Amino acid sequence: MDADRVHAVEPAASIFRIKAKIRRAIEAEGIPYTYISSNAFAGHFLPNLMQENATAPPRDKVVILGDGNPKAVFVQEDDIAMYTIKAAEDPRTLNKILYIRPPSNVLSSNAIVSLWERKIGKTLVKSYVPEDQLLQIIQEAPIPWNFILSFGHPMLVKGEASNFKIEACFGLEASELYPEVKYTTVDAYLHQFV
Repeated sequence: MDADRVHAVEPAASIFRIKAKIRRAIEAEGIPYTYISSNAFAGHFLPNLMQENATAPPRDKVVILGDGNPKAVFVQEDDIAMYTIKAAEDPRTLNKILYIRPPSNVLSSNAIVSLWERKIGKTLVKSYVPEDQLLQIIQEAPIPWNFILSFGHPMLVKGEASNFKIEACFGLEASELYPEVKYTTVDAYLHQFV
């Protein structure tokens, strides 16, 4: 997520503060830049639908953070690399933020679970973790689960990867800028686990 537009809790908050501080140092020195906001790595969040200690997507029950309605953005790592390579030599991205927000991959947790249910032909039992309970869990969880959840909070509960308009004065959206890139959709990504 964009370090300048996210409101994370610890321990993720420290990471975003460091990223923002590095950005300000680059800008203060007048160094040309293109920041990449890649959003959620598909490989970290989709193979287990963010289920603790799971190695595959669930087939019986699923825990959803918050009410499951805010939209997050999930991007396969190869696609992040492709967009980054294209942006590296593109003058249109100079001193801008390149947001990798492919439209088919801007989905809520509820939408992803529904997509998975259709793929496996089964309805999962869903339990929801209210925000106040999640914040308590983050404080008590061991490393690395506390990091994972603290990144998931602004993304999956607050919707901070997709709750703002990308303005031309500060950023560009990668799939609009490079329509020739055939990115991997969440639907296609999940299909490998069926």
